[in-house]
Amino acid sequence: MKKILLLALILIFSLSSFAQRRNSDWSMSIGVNAINSLGTQSPFDRPGDWSFQTPISAGVEFNWTDKFAIEQSITFNGFSDDESIDFDSTDEDYNYISLDTHVKYYFGELIFGRGRNDWFDIYANVGVGFFHIDESNISANLGGGVLFWLNEDRTFGLRAQTIAKFAFDHANSGYDNNHYQYHLQAVFKL
Repeated sequence: MKKILLLALILIFSLSSFAQRRNSDWSMSIGVNAINSLGTQSPFDRPGDWSFQTPISAGVEFNWTDKFAIEQSITFNGFSDDESIDFDSTDEDYNYISLDTHVKYYFGELIFGRGRNDWFDIYANVGVGFFHIDESNISANLGGGVLFWLNEDRTFGLRAQTIAKFAFDHANSGYDNNHYQYHLQAVFKL
């Protein structure tokens, strides 16, 4: 796990240094995440039972227009031996890692009009991901979030987002199955 974390940090710092040479359409996010892998269809069922063990998440985003962006993110978390994954009690600790690529559509101006929501952005995202708990699986991801800008230059903000991850091989995947993931992150324009 330490090697994976070190590799992820090196990747993020190298991408951010590349982004600094390009333009201000790049941003970096870092924060925490929680996983709802309780086996329910409700994204908000029993938040006290969500996994929150080593909950690190980070991402790099490129906005190619005012409305569209692409993001590459990495997430770490885990499950302890007394937690439940899809109604099944675990008998050992499991680490969670995911790599996700999302296309984002910022649509706040469609709802509130241009110039009326300078302090926040609303978006929907869709993408694919790779994740590993006990085995590995690929997922189709669908989600959305809100980004609150904390300064007038819109260079620093806080983001909250929810992502539903639908595993491609969910029938035979054991613990590596459908789940929800929630993020709370600080966002920095580069």
